[in-house]
Amino acid sequence: CSVTALIATQPYVTYARIAALLHPPASPTAGIHASAIVAATASIDNTSEIGAQVVIGANTHIGENVIVGAGCVIGNDIRIAANTRLMPNVTLLEGTVIGARCIINSGAVIGSEGFGFAPSNEGWVKVPQIGRVIIGNDVEIGANTTIDRGAIGDTVIGNGVKLDNQIQIAHNVQIGDHTAIAACTGISGSTTIGKHCMIAGQVGITGHLSICDNVVITGKTMVSSSIRTAGVYSGSLHADEARIFRRNAARFSQLDELAKQVKRLGKDELDNDSLTEQEDT
Repeated sequence: CSVTALIATQPYVTYARIAALLHPPASPTAGIHASAIVAATASIDNTSEIGAQVVIGANTHIGENVIVGAGCVIGNDIRIAANTRLMPNVTLLEGTVIGARCIINSGAVIGSEGFGFAPSNEGWVKVPQIGRVIIGNDVEIGANTTIDRGAIGDTVIGNGVKLDNQIQIAHNVQIGDHTAIAACTGISGSTTIGKHCMIAGQVGITGHLSICDNVVITGKTMVSSSIRTAGVYSGSLHADEARIFRRNAARFSQLDELAKQVKRLGKDELDNDSLTEQEDT
């Protein structure tokens, strides 16, 4: 190489570390802004920064070197561990536990009630959601992502999980360590996702199923049953002209009958071959 160079087997990772070194995040400016509202029973480490118009509820504990951006709402009985950063306008609701060195971006709502209703003859009956959200260490949560608290147990996000913007995670979901999920994915309730998975954008995952470790799911895939073997999974159709798509969609609904006809034709052909052989004999 004709210039000075840094040789690395993982150049993108190396770039990320260099960029972080040259552009470190701002350190907290210790103190509580005069416009913040803090419950008398809340505990805030004196090294942490609480921004303008923040609301902090009763029995909440905020650890060392935490930054809480302007306009955040932090409910009762919240736990936030050291060196976590909440960008402006994050909402943490009752009982939520946040680990160390997390980043939660603006507009995220963690610990909301979620979608729990029981059908009755008179209509829908609301099911109280009495669990929590527990988030591990080194987790990053994108803007406007929502994580619902558990219905009875807890919704759990493992260590090192990376969540993009506008993801919906329903009650009692479990996500394993170091899994990454891209924007606009929706995960229905009581789903378990393993460790080191990669889930692309706009994936839909139905409830009460399991996805094992080391699974990759490509964009816009619909996951409606458990995945028990590591690998790459896809299940979406590419965009096409509307007239062609409608024709193909109609034919798709006829595939079962077509398969039966092909099977019958194959059987008839075998029977005819057998008769011909007997006649030759």
